[in-house]
Amino acid sequence: MECLHANVIGDSGQDLMILHGFLGMGDNWKTLARQWSQQGFRVHLIDQRNHGRSFWDSIFSYEAMAADLQHYITEQGIEKCWVLGHSMGGKTAMSWACQHPEQLLGLVVADIAPKHYPPHHQAILKGLDSLDFSVLNTRKAVDEALEHYVPDWGFRQFLLKNVYWVTPGQLGLRVNIAVVKNAGAAVGEALPADFRCDRPTLFLKGARSEYILNEDQLLLEHHFSNSRLETIPDAGHFLHAENPTDFSSVFLDWQQQWR
Repeated sequence: MECLHANVIGDSGQDLMILHGFLGMGDNWKTLARQWSQQGFRVHLIDQRNHGRSFWDSIFSYEAMAADLQHYITEQGIEKCWVLGHSMGGKTAMSWACQHPEQLLGLVVADIAPKHYPPHHQAILKGLDSLDFSVLNTRKAVDEALEHYVPDWGFRQFLLKNVYWVTPGQLGLRVNIAVVKNAGAAVGEALPADFRCDRPTLFLKGARSEYILNEDQLLLEHHFSNSRLETIPDAGHFLHAENPTDFSSVFLDWQQQWR
């Protein structure tokens, strides 16, 4: 079994696994990771399968991604850890936590609920899949090609972090678009109804996001009996990037009571 790629920041303290969202990578969290490494954490910025610098595989499911995380934790010789996941990474984190509660110090789930979400990335995936790197040989050209599918400049910059130089003069994508373009149903899959965890859990939602709704509260408590939900102001789905100050403050205040 292949092991996930991770960038580890900090050389001491309690281990904190961070799992990025769909089409992201661990490096999206580097700024917060550097801060948290000064707060008693050794932070593991993990690239999930088919993302970042981790391996590509035709199998793409939360069962597989939770198993990847467990394999990484075992390979690192880690007995107990904190786990934080955003969006897709939050689903992976929830799945892993329910299967390995004895290894979990605390779980943080950023702007995702354990429910089903219909596919909603079709235009983005179509845009990424349309990129022809035999003719697109500058990042500016890639940006212009994506603009038709993704008008929002800020989100395009997030996606463009996937573009890298395969060889001098040859661009490519770090994300395995051939697999993820068909992964809408898998990414939106709900947590199995019998998955439960009683370890400390913090759900964080962006005030401008609709990924977690008020009526989801009972579902959160069904799966995570020792959980609470906090709202990050002035933020949407990418709450950790849009309001990192409040995100970090709420996280650190919460975890302090369990350390």
